Amino acid sequence: MNTSVLQAQSVTKTYGPTVALAGVSLQIAASEAVAVMGASGSGKTTLLHCLAGIIAPDAGAITLHAPQGALRIDTLGPEGRARVRRQHYGFVFQQGLLLPELTAVENVALPLLLDGVERRAAEAEATHWLHTLGLAGMEGRRPGQLSGGQQQRVAVARAQVGAPGVVFADEPTGALDSRTSAQVMQALLQTTTGAGRSLVVVTHDEQVAAVCHRVLHLSDGRIVREQHNTPRPTQVAS
Repeated sequence: MNTSVLQAQSVTKTYGPTVALAGVSLQIAASEAVAVMGASGSGKTTLLHCLAGIIAPDAGAITLHAPQGALRIDTLGPEGRARVRRQHYGFVFQQGLLLPELTAVENVALPLLLDGVERRAAEAEATHWLHTLGLAGMEGRRPGQLSGGQQQRVAVARAQVGAPGVVFADEPTGALDSRTSAQVMQALLQTTTGAGRSLVVVTHDEQVAAVCHRVLHLSDGRIVREQHNTPRPTQVAS
C-alpha cells in the first residue's frame, strides 16, 4: 500500500473565529480504508468535505492522483471540484440521501446520468451493482419500500457506479443496528478496497473503525493519534 491516491498537506479551514482544521497532513493509499474519528467539533466532517472537494480549504494543498495525472483540488473553483466529484469520487452518507420518488435502480444510475451517460447503459450498470450487493429483484422499489440496511446498500451501489478511485462515507452506519451495520460495512469494503479503490470513513463507531486499515483520531482540527489495524477479509453481505 505504497501508492498514494490522495494527499493533504498543511490543510487549514476556519469558520469565523472557529478553527475547524489546523494544518492537517495525510496520505490515503490505493486499496486502503481509513477511518476518521473524534469528538463532535473535532474537524472530522470538515476534513472529509475538503478532501472530497465539497468545500475549499483556506490554505494547504489537496492532491488527487488520478489516472490522467495529479489534480490539485484546492486550486479548483466550484465547477472544477464538482467535476472531480462526479468523475473520481463516490459518496455514502448516514441517511443514504436517496431520492424518495426514484426507484432503486434510478437512484443508483443518477450519477451516471448527470455525467451524460445514456440511460440504458446507466441503468444496466446500476442493475449490476444492485445485484452485486444482494439487491436483485429490488430494482423497481422506492426507498420507502426498503429496509434501512437495504437503503444503505443502494447508497453503496450508487457510490460505485462511476468506478471512482476514492469513496467517502460520512457515518454510513450511524442509523443502523449493529448487525445491519456490519453487513453494510462488509459490502462497502468489498466494493472499494476489495476492488482496488480507497475508502475514507468518518465514524463514531469503534466497530466500523476496527475493520479499516488505519484510524486517524482528530482533536481541535489536528490529527493527534494514528492507529494501524489488521482488518479481517470481507465478503459482500447477501
